[in-house]
Amino acid sequence: MLPFPILTFCLMIMWMLLNGFTLGHLILGSLVGFVAGWALASLRPEKPRLKKWYLLPKLAAIVIVDIIRSNFSVARLIVMGQKRPDSSGFILLPVQTENPFALAVLAVILTSTPGSAWLEYDSRNKTVLLHVLDLIDRDEWVAMIKNRYEVLLLEIFE
Repeated sequence: MLPFPILTFCLMIMWMLLNGFTLGHLILGSLVGFVAGWALASLRPEKPRLKKWYLLPKLAAIVIVDIIRSNFSVARLIVMGQKRPDSSGFILLPVQTENPFALAVLAVILTSTPGSAWLEYDSRNKTVLLHVLDLIDRDEWVAMIKNRYEVLLLEIFE
C-alpha cells in the first residue's frame, strides 16, 4: 500500500510545515504523500539480474587500470602540447547487448574514461556513437571496447 512510507511521511510533514497544522492540511498532505509514493513506485526499474556476479571485480579492475592509463595519456597530450594533426573523431560502435543495465554500465565506463565520451545509443541499429580524443585507428578502438568491456558485460548480465 505504501511503497515509500518514509517519503510519504516526509511529504506530509513538509506540506504541514508549509501550510499550517490543521486537520484539512493533514489530510491533504497525506494524500499528496500517497500519490507521490505511488507515482514513484511506477518509475522504479526492475532489479538487474547478474548471471556471473563474480566477474564484477575483474571488470572493475580492468576499468580502474584503463581509467588511470587514460588519465596519463590525456595529461601527456595536454601538457606536452605537441603539434600533431587533429586526431579526435567519432566512432559508430556496434553492440550485441540490448540489456539496459549492461548498456548503462558500458556508458559509465566509456564516459568515465578520459578521452572518450558516449554520445548516443541507437536501439534500432544497436550502435553507440562515441567521441574519442586521440583517434588513430577506429577498428582498434572497436575491437578494444568489444573485447575488454562488452564480452564481460555480456557474461555478467546475459
